[in-house]
Amino acid sequence: MKISALVCAGHGINCERETRYALELAGFDIVDIGHLNFIANGDVNPLDYNLVVFPGGFMDGDDLGAAQACVNRIRHSNVHGRKLVDVFIEFIQKNGLVLGICNGFQLLVKLGMLPGSADVYTQRTLSLTANACGRFEDRWVYLTIDDKSPCVYTQGLKRMYLPVRHGEGKLISSSPELTATLLNSGRIPMRYCSPDSNEPTMVYPSNPNGSEHAIAGVCDETGRVFGLMPHPECFVNRDQHPRWTREDLPEEGQGLAIFRNAAKYLREN
Repeated sequence: MKISALVCAGHGINCERETRYALELAGFDIVDIGHLNFIANGDVNPLDYNLVVFPGGFMDGDDLGAAQACVNRIRHSNVHGRKLVDVFIEFIQKNGLVLGICNGFQLLVKLGMLPGSADVYTQRTLSLTANACGRFEDRWVYLTIDDKSPCVYTQGLKRMYLPVRHGEGKLISSSPELTATLLNSGRIPMRYCSPDSNEPTMVYPSNPNGSEHAIAGVCDETGRVFGLMPHPECFVNRDQHPRWTREDLPEEGQGLAIFRNAAKYLREN
């Protein structure tokens, strides 16, 4: 079986080539880059693919808030008489995988596709707002992984080291009850931790943005829709590690595991 991925591009998304490279390394047979305009007018159909990725970047310059302009575009664009958001929801309901990285995570959260519940993918209950430190963060962070999470992308992982590059990564929820539900159900598969511990931390800079409960990533109930603030596509080779000339590292960067897990799931299901 051949597996395929659509990497969305345009309107300020600027990590599409790195994301395509990571998917190709992970074993995807077909990886296409599709401009959001072509998707919105029906020239590119997400339903033709197994995975849709919204990469990192600065959609529309974040002028209305991170990813908010693109949220409006997806909600209101018509594709052959249908709203574009409904096309993506149909894709999810037909067992497609969706991955949002950094700006793409912000997009999924503000669309309501994350956390998603009971097949409801349009109700916004989370948001990502300005970092608590008040400035853009460009650094590497340690992440602890919930091994009981249903998240397709983090299966078999316990700890990761990845870069973050964002100004609005502080996750907040609409209620403490929602956050507790997400934590208890394993839908918070990834959290910031310190260099010497796997315990989630609120201490800066290990937690670079002040995100509630050190949340770095969220998945839906199925585990097939996942968004994270760190950039796995930016650590797929050893020479992307900040200490690659000073440490004995494996050739494969830790971020590649996220994409390999997606490929493995699709081949097995």
